[in-house]
Amino acid sequence: MFQGNELYCLDLFVLITTQNFDAFRSRSFASSSYLLATCLIAAAMTKYILVSGGVVSGIGKGVIASSTGLLLKTAGLKVTAIKIDPYMNIDAGTMRPTEHGEVYVLNDGGEVDLDLGNYERYLDVTLSKDNNITTGKIYREVIDRERRGEYLGKTVQIVPHVTNAIQDWIQRVSKVPVDESGEEPDVCIVELGGTVGDIESAPFIEAMRQFQFRVGHDNFALIHVSLVPDMHGEQKTKPTQTTVHALRGLGLLPDLIACRLLGHKPLEPSTKDKISMFCHVASEQVIGVHDVSSVYHVPLLLQSQQIIDYLRKRLNLANLNITEEWISKGLSLEASWKGMTKGQERLFDEVKIVLVGKYTDLKDSYMSVVKALEHSAFRIRRKLTIQWVESSDLEPLTQESDPAKYHDAWRAVVGAGGILVPGGFGKRGTEGMILAIKWAREQKIPFLGICLGFQMAVVEWARSVLGIPDAQSTEFVPDTPNAFVIFMPEISRTHMGGTMRLGLRPTVFDRNFETWSKARKLYGGTEKMWERHRHRYEVNPEQVQRLQESGLSFVGKDEKGERMQILELKDHPFFMGLQAHPELCSRPLNPSPPFLGFIAASCGQSDLEEQIQEQLKSFRPPHPEHSMVSEEVLRTSTEEHPIANGVGTMTPPTD
Repeated sequence: MFQGNELYCLDLFVLITTQNFDAFRSRSFASSSYLLATCLIAAAMTKYILVSGGVVSGIGKGVIASSTGLLLKTAGLKVTAIKIDPYMNIDAGTMRPTEHGEVYVLNDGGEVDLDLGNYERYLDVTLSKDNNITTGKIYREVIDRERRGEYLGKTVQIVPHVTNAIQDWIQRVSKVPVDESGEEPDVCIVELGGTVGDIESAPFIEAMRQFQFRVGHDNFALIHVSLVPDMHGEQKTKPTQTTVHALRGLGLLPDLIACRLLGHKPLEPSTKDKISMFCHVASEQVIGVHDVSSVYHVPLLLQSQQIIDYLRKRLNLANLNITEEWISKGLSLEASWKGMTKGQERLFDEVKIVLVGKYTDLKDSYMSVVKALEHSAFRIRRKLTIQWVESSDLEPLTQESDPAKYHDAWRAVVGAGGILVPGGFGKRGTEGMILAIKWAREQKIPFLGICLGFQMAVVEWARSVLGIPDAQSTEFVPDTPNAFVIFMPEISRTHMGGTMRLGLRPTVFDRNFETWSKARKLYGGTEKMWERHRHRYEVNPEQVQRLQESGLSFVGKDEKGERMQILELKDHPFFMGLQAHPELCSRPLNPSPPFLGFIAASCGQSDLEEQIQEQLKSFRPPHPEHSMVSEEVLRTSTEEHPIANGVGTMTPPTD
């Protein structure tokens, strides 16, 4: 039986391990009890690695965080990740792509920062919307708690209430299983968006300062990413000195300083020694991250500088209970990753893809699409070349206003090995998309349409094959008499954020097309597959029969057979459209099936047939078993907001 201090110790242990932090903070324990309880749980606690940035934003914190996580996985550890975005938005769902890059959608319908896509791709995990923290989410939670009276009449302040909410959120989410093991992660990577010194990130910096003491020195490490500019051949350290000084003044001491160099020149030993001297770290704690041939080489660059050896000592990773099975998996992952990157360096045969989109000014708007193309090109051992075409440049209006731009755009389309039309919102540029789709269909060029591209393929078919020149989507012409794409009846017209068909949804393959459907074969010949969705509009069910009778085959539908989700043309080398976003579930070592088929077809029919046969033998869904359930079950866990009590008016999404 426990007596005296031992009883207090047990009480403290229970409070901490059950994450009852409010009760923990309200209790008073003898110091000896506190120390004893801390010792009891230290070995079992999750390790936290904070990745912060200084000098400028957008210098690669996400890739460095993901690469660090990947290296930890090769050591046999289970890794999760959290991204902190200090903006006031609840999530990224209402942001235009040119504002913040693509909106990445998770299985649970969370619309999040694109860095979570990096985490899922590198770590091969499935995250939730709670893995993306924003100021909006934290403030909403604190205010809701205040309205419920949970603060017992206290004055609610940034410190301690907001900072405690941040810490509690991180600690709660870090315990959620994210891989096939179903077990708590060993390590949680926390990336703090923006740069140190930003006004909006101040509460998060303070929260992390407190957090290092909450979890203990052996369970918290900080990687600070800083820019080392090269001026006339000299690598300048002053920006790094300044940002580290600011970070230390805020109570956080970097364990590793990742020096980002914009160029292929590595960090010089003299620069490394200077940063070591003036930033109060050992030389081994300064690592250089220069430009490499692809981001997939970054983990190997970090590995060559013994980053994991340092973290193993710093966080006492040797004390974690790592099974032989996970050590073996880690070694296999390392070998596969090295094989992929080495093979990439020896690629000479090219595959040329033209991406016809609306947001080509900012390539990050299509980050997941590009990554899915890269993953497929790796598998087929081809050097990927992407030509970006702004869809509006293909339209007759551009021919009049800017003939040179018009002819350049069409020259790219005509010379394409494959044409891809990705998702988007709004009318601008859709006529150019339709023209590109018509060219691909008529000239037998491999085509892949995603979301809006899928819908525009339906409209193009209605106009060109059914002979209905005014066929349209009600997104662009609400009162069109020939609506082939319509607003989904159950979706809210009065709210913007989280008001689409969002998250993982099943698609059932139609058995009538089983013998020839390339889509079904690429998904391993299965009867049902799952992909993530993000859309408000769908193919008009009233037009499906005439579309199919004219030769446009909807080979995949929802479980009720009412919602069209995959289209194909039988007598075409490769013509496929998906209402879903399969790019969101592509992995470097497990490419998305539609993208794999598209890239293979763009290389040649023999390559396509080879990949189809391989997929029939070895396709492995990237989703956890427990998530591949019916749409009715999935709908309850997503961010969808069905219509309630009538229809309002909705401002269209940003064009």
